[in-house]
Amino acid sequence: MSAVAEASRPPNGVAALRARFREGKAGLLKTFGESRATAAAAAKLLRALCRHVDGTLADLWEHAMMPPGAVLVAVGGYGRGELFPYSDVDVLVLLPSGADDANAALKSSIEGFITACWDIGLEIGSSVRTVDECVAEGLADVTVQTALLESRYLCGAKRLYNTFHRANLDAMDAKAFLRAKTLEMRQRHQKYEDTPYSLEPNCKESPGGLRDVQVLMWVARAAGLGKTWNELAAKGLITPFEVKQLQRNEGLLRLIRARLHLVAGRREDRLVFDLQTAVAESFGYQPTKGQRVSEVLMRRYYWAAKAVTQLNQILMLNIEERVNGSGGTPMQPINDRFFDRGGMLEVASDDLYEREPHAILETFLVFQETPGLDGLSARTLRALYNAREVMNGDFRRDPQNHAMFMRILQSPEGHTHAFRLMNQTSVLGRYLWVFRRIVGQMQHDLFHVYTVDQHILMVLRNVRRFFIAEHAHEYPFCSQLASTFDKPWLLYIAALFHDVAKGRGGDHSELGATEVRRFCRDHRIDKEDTSLVEFLVAGHLTMSRIAQKEDLSDPDVIQNFARMLGSERRLTALYLLTVADIRGTSPKVWNAWKGKLLEDLYRLTLRALGGAKPNLDADIESRKQDARHTLNLYSMLPGTEQPLWKTLELSYFARHDAGEIAWHARSLFRHVDSTEPVVRARLSSVGEGLQVLVYSPDRQDLFARICGYFDGAGFNILEAKVHTTRAGYALDTFQVISPQMDQHYRDLISLVETQATIALKDEGPLPQPNRGRLSRRVKSFPVTPRVTLRPDERAQRWILGVSTSDRSGLLFSIARVLARHHINLQLAKIITLGERVEDIFLIDGPALQQNRAQIEIETELLDAISA
Repeated sequence: MSAVAEASRPPNGVAALRARFREGKAGLLKTFGESRATAAAAAKLLRALCRHVDGTLADLWEHAMMPPGAVLVAVGGYGRGELFPYSDVDVLVLLPSGADDANAALKSSIEGFITACWDIGLEIGSSVRTVDECVAEGLADVTVQTALLESRYLCGAKRLYNTFHRANLDAMDAKAFLRAKTLEMRQRHQKYEDTPYSLEPNCKESPGGLRDVQVLMWVARAAGLGKTWNELAAKGLITPFEVKQLQRNEGLLRLIRARLHLVAGRREDRLVFDLQTAVAESFGYQPTKGQRVSEVLMRRYYWAAKAVTQLNQILMLNIEERVNGSGGTPMQPINDRFFDRGGMLEVASDDLYEREPHAILETFLVFQETPGLDGLSARTLRALYNAREVMNGDFRRDPQNHAMFMRILQSPEGHTHAFRLMNQTSVLGRYLWVFRRIVGQMQHDLFHVYTVDQHILMVLRNVRRFFIAEHAHEYPFCSQLASTFDKPWLLYIAALFHDVAKGRGGDHSELGATEVRRFCRDHRIDKEDTSLVEFLVAGHLTMSRIAQKEDLSDPDVIQNFARMLGSERRLTALYLLTVADIRGTSPKVWNAWKGKLLEDLYRLTLRALGGAKPNLDADIESRKQDARHTLNLYSMLPGTEQPLWKTLELSYFARHDAGEIAWHARSLFRHVDSTEPVVRARLSSVGEGLQVLVYSPDRQDLFARICGYFDGAGFNILEAKVHTTRAGYALDTFQVISPQMDQHYRDLISLVETQATIALKDEGPLPQPNRGRLSRRVKSFPVTPRVTLRPDERAQRWILGVSTSDRSGLLFSIARVLARHHINLQLAKIITLGERVEDIFLIDGPALQQNRAQIEIETELLDAISA
């Protein structure tokens, strides 16, 4: 063995410590894994791991022959005395003032100690400082100050540790620390979207996670108010009932985090989809009717996180009052029950809600109607928290409460904040019992990123913004329609109930319509308004389905939709709710293209409702006139468009607007008889991505070859309009997006025009599709691939429907199958809902007339779209 290798070998003592440490930790984790999943078992594990590491570090400290004047200090979470299975072990090597850590012997000892820690498998975070350096760094960085606040003596010079401890307490500025930790917590919450209801929450850092509990204890200790919940209760900052609630929910969060580490086999604080089922099974949960085991776990997590969020608000406000001395802030009376206390709504007495239950809902009406209120005071939050049992069946049936709830809905402003507060304080679920059933309920699909209750409140917020002038720039057309709608509160009710029956099994739209009908009856809403709201809840998915899956150039589609609606009022209400709903699912789901489809459907249906019978010839002539006007603006000579237009069917003009028709004519007037492919691209007219025009002599594999180019170039196809001219040319228009769109779009347009032309000239075999990697969400929530093939209403063409998980190369894989069977493509609607696709193709071809060939095509398509 070489001298270098010999020197790098850990000494026998360290080798023995390594074996002992690893065996000891493995034994503790094995015992915990085999025990019942209880908070007590988790607490026992955290303490046992801490003691095990304490003893190991003390042995390593002695083995490293550290100088007698130094001290080893546990800091951070380890200093708190709890250690999760794969958490870092944070330690401070504290040196006496004047110690020279550059001294060769001292430096060697410290390096030897830290190296030995890593050698035995301790993932430590270490720092080396003097007392003065600790104080200075703590004052400069609140994160360092927080870690030092939770310090714990391990071994070494006890007197130096005591000096260090006193110096840090003396340097603590409670007001500055509270302000810094409040801002830090607010920033952390924003990072996690200000909600405990993310579908993959971080059980440590997300709102309502363990960090929110720890912040309470940090600011309380910094202010000298106590080190335990019972000490805070003795100071009047928290009630004994709230202590029990905090301990219970903190215990559950600790248990979940410990089990999560154990299942992952590493430090993992996110309840990611991949691990939720395994963690739930480690709790011993079993699937129930309509509920997966992961949903059982997550429901418990969300309820605990919600309780922690509420209690964190109450206690932080109480601590802030003590630290800042704001308890004596003058109060302005609002009415006999409520005061304005420095911008916070305060109850007149702690037992107000027990004495006068009607005041519970009045709280939120007063909050809406009183200018200058920023939130609820700690006293009010506590009173609501303790009054939950008052909100029983009698409370929900009380006509006076019904009237108050309607006043909240019909109030001119403040709905978003009021309803969010009602949900945060559990009042909304207690009053609307049907809403309580979906609080914290997961949505197992690939496009919702919120729990059902958070999605509903997001949709309510979106609807509300249509009626606020300050937000008119976001969706001008929606704001324009909203300004003429007579009763906005009917849309708020529809938003509250549109998904309220999810998770029960059956059609949630129909079940929701039954629930909203009952609500309207109890709240004395007249027959006409009840009919509208019930219609909206029952049909809230209809407009998006028609816009995205039907051929809007087909007059029958528009007429049938208009007959179903029956009135302009219903059309406007459904349009506003549909836009708000799609926007409330996920930031990824809404795009300008979907917005244009919905707006087109609205305008076409509005005209049909006005009694105008579809007149395709008149519509097409109007579009041609508009297109000619646009061509004149580009100094195109009259009649330039005719050589192209005379080769086009009516369906072409029906499916393109005047702007697109003019663009095509301007791009192709010199190339109508070209034997070479022509590719032109421009920024999309709907404000997102590129529109790409492909004009080429038609051939069987042309569409597949175009899709192959886009697949290889990293483009995602949103829509394809496919036409074949009378002269045998393909005239196809694609709506595509690319991650590179934000920069150098002119270069990208030039690149597409050049490379796509080269790709279309290729006569070789089609390349293999790029079978991209599936995302974690797709792996966790796989979509069963489905293919449907049915004749259209006129039995002239076929409608091919494809539903599957999204991935790169998918459309190209479909196009290859169609090309192989000589299927002609007339229209393609590419619908991406998060990470699920619902594609519709209008096709024809001789093979579709034969049953055997149909089955073969469907089988090959299923193979092509399977993940």
